[in-house]
Amino acid sequence: MTTGQRGEAWTAAVRHRLALGRLLALGDAADGAWLAEEAATAELRRAAAGVAGAALDTVRIALADPERAGSPAVVPPPGAQPPGPLRIDAEFAAGPGEPLPALAERLRGALFRCAVDGLGLRVTGVDLRVTALLDSATRPPPPAPAGPVGRDAAEPEGATGRAVAAVPGVAYLTSTLGRAVCETATPDGGVARVRVELATAAGHRPLDVARAVRARLAGSPGAPSVTVVVTAVEAPAERTTPRAPRTGSTGSAGRG
Repeated sequence: MTTGQRGEAWTAAVRHRLALGRLLALGDAADGAWLAEEAATAELRRAAAGVAGAALDTVRIALADPERAGSPAVVPPPGAQPPGPLRIDAEFAAGPGEPLPALAERLRGALFRCAVDGLGLRVTGVDLRVTALLDSATRPPPPAPAGPVGRDAAEPEGATGRAVAAVPGVAYLTSTLGRAVCETATPDGGVARVRVELATAAGHRPLDVARAVRARLAGSPGAPSVTVVVTAVEAPAERTTPRAPRTGSTGSAGRG
């Protein structure tokens, strides 16, 4: 590989990592799991697509009160948000035929249920803003597509990787942040900490999958501390064909 090619590969890797957005804590501090904002917003867009008359635009998820965030029970992944209640801020275009408050409430409910019940995020509020009014002849824009299925898929290597891949709800391991399984050794050659990175299968709540993975790896005395990072969530219609693993590393609609 030439110097120019290495530079391009590094730039692409950085852009890809930034595209993940924030790493949002799943559950509470004891759960030791995080979900990429990119994966979360893709699910929110799928949920919003079922709300007739609303076309979701910008979506951001952040800590509701950063000063009251807690400390995780495990070593967090690089750039992770601390555990704490989250807030969704979203903009949408509204179609005709329904009062804005009613439409906003339906959209707010869909986003909240998706985040809490579908993903396992501790969302306590959904703030919406109307950015456009659509007439009957205007077709709302389609939801933004999620990242390609199987992106950064990695083969399960070693006993830990194979154990994680066998947990129900794990679609495949990923290598977005580095290796799919990162282990930190103890002075006597044991394993002190493990960080695993994965995608969850359609129909499986990421928080539940992360808990199952941690239980599988940390279920015995002297087991390592386990951190789980979910970088992708499969949609029901998706079929995963993992690629070869990498060899390196304007009016307000109210507030809820």
